[in-house]
Amino acid sequence: MIRRLFTASLCLSTLLAPALLTNAAQAEDPTAMALEEIAQMQVGKLDWPQWAGWSHKNNTPSAKDLPTEWDVGSGENILWSAALGSQSYGNPVIGNGKVYVGSNNHHAYLSRFPKTVDMGVLLCFDEKTGKFLWQHSNQKLPTGRVHDWPDQGICSSVFIDGERVWYVSSRGEVVCLDAEGFHDGENDGPFRAEDNENRDEADVLWKYDMMGMLGVSQHNMCNCSLTCVGDVLFVNTSNGVDESHTNIPAPNAASFFAINRDTGKVLWSDKSPGLNILHGQWSSPAYAVIGGQPQVLFGGGDGWLYSFDPQGDGAGQSKLLWKFDCNPKESKYSVSGRSERNHLIGTPVIYDGLVFIGVGEDPEHGEGNGHLWCIDPTKRGDVSPTLAVDANNKPVVDKNDGTRRLQAINPAVGEKAIPNPNSAVVWHYVGDDTNGNGEVDFEEEMHRTCGTVAIKDDLLFIADFSGIFHCLDAKTGKSKWNYDMFAAAWGSPMIADGKVYIGDEDGDIAIFKLSPKSEQVAEVSCANSVYSTPVVANNILYIANKSTLFAIGAKKDEAEASK
Repeated sequence: MIRRLFTASLCLSTLLAPALLTNAAQAEDPTAMALEEIAQMQVGKLDWPQWAGWSHKNNTPSAKDLPTEWDVGSGENILWSAALGSQSYGNPVIGNGKVYVGSNNHHAYLSRFPKTVDMGVLLCFDEKTGKFLWQHSNQKLPTGRVHDWPDQGICSSVFIDGERVWYVSSRGEVVCLDAEGFHDGENDGPFRAEDNENRDEADVLWKYDMMGMLGVSQHNMCNCSLTCVGDVLFVNTSNGVDESHTNIPAPNAASFFAINRDTGKVLWSDKSPGLNILHGQWSSPAYAVIGGQPQVLFGGGDGWLYSFDPQGDGAGQSKLLWKFDCNPKESKYSVSGRSERNHLIGTPVIYDGLVFIGVGEDPEHGEGNGHLWCIDPTKRGDVSPTLAVDANNKPVVDKNDGTRRLQAINPAVGEKAIPNPNSAVVWHYVGDDTNGNGEVDFEEEMHRTCGTVAIKDDLLFIADFSGIFHCLDAKTGKSKWNYDMFAAAWGSPMIADGKVYIGDEDGDIAIFKLSPKSEQVAEVSCANSVYSTPVVANNILYIANKSTLFAIGAKKDEAEASK
């Protein structure tokens, strides 16, 4: 029923073209735009210095001659590999000759923390050799799994610029580190209370405790991958429910905030969704200038996508531009795994003046129905597809008191959803009869996703948690093709060198041509579950499975021999 309510066609909204975008008749080139943005940073021109590389979060790095074959057993096309922990979810980030990835402590690089000590660790390796350089260690919070789930490690990705590295730790802290660690022989400040100054340990410059300073009660884990514009970092706090999954212990704590990257001073914060948090808040922010208006986008734990003015209101609070309900109003939330209502885990992506986001759930809650949205971000206010009204067509007011947390309307008392005249929907995808058999088969449905879309040449790719890999027309939402990976997908696709790479829980990387037709190039095993997303920097492919980071490329002697 939920799907049928959204099958009506939606007209394409008239958009105000952003100043930096190409003519509407020509597909935007996100790779060129990413390179232009990265060139303004203090990193290498082909580095990939944050989650998805740049602020629009479209994972389309510049690359050429990427391998489509490798063997992690024999070492074919493996330039180097580095041991991680036993569970790794953070995505590799590469900048200024170093590779950063989050994991747990199972490998025990530091002698003072044997593998029996469960911690979240941020690992730093040399980009050329894979040599371990240093580690930032995060001992488990004493409150246990409600805030810091065992063995999960660091689930976020870092942001790099110049000599500094920022990330969100498993302890609910925003941390600023010296990229050189103690290899430069200095303990840089203002923070100088490190346990020691050994060369294999991190040099902390400052850290901000979101739990202590903002009253946040993260649920299970913090995993926001920061983005940054100028000297401002944007953060999702992961504020969520308690052990019972029914109470929100910190409804007035910030869900989203902006913080100065040099001083650690909070500039503004926003407590949406308050008492309407469904479970946790594990999305990451994106940023763009759209129609001349800078916007920072946050996925909320209530299933709403929020857009704010990055400068805030000037008085320490947020300035909302628009918000969008990504769930049908009548959908109902349940922690049983049978929920029809979802929240947002993937990162919003900006492409050609449009915003793209899919709904998802904690993977432990299993598979379920999904919704993929394309949104016009030039509108203001509540730009949801529908509005909630009562039996007399009067607005059902959500007072943010938790009474509407599980279901926005109650059809049993005559409440209903009506079309929103201010809707920003460009298109909405729940599935498509791609093969023309008159039915929407399981392989053609959009299911819950933990992933983020990647778009190039107006082709959009996304993997859902049921293991279906979708290719759509980014402008119309019309399905081009689907591929069943026969394994759950936690990560997101990467588009590079005319190919699309996507990993799955079985440890396979499926590779396709960047094409409106399904043309698989290869499927390569990485020998262990791939929960992260492939990335490229300086023409080297990086893939992290649960326990190992691989740098993949043609070895120089092999490349010379093939000439």
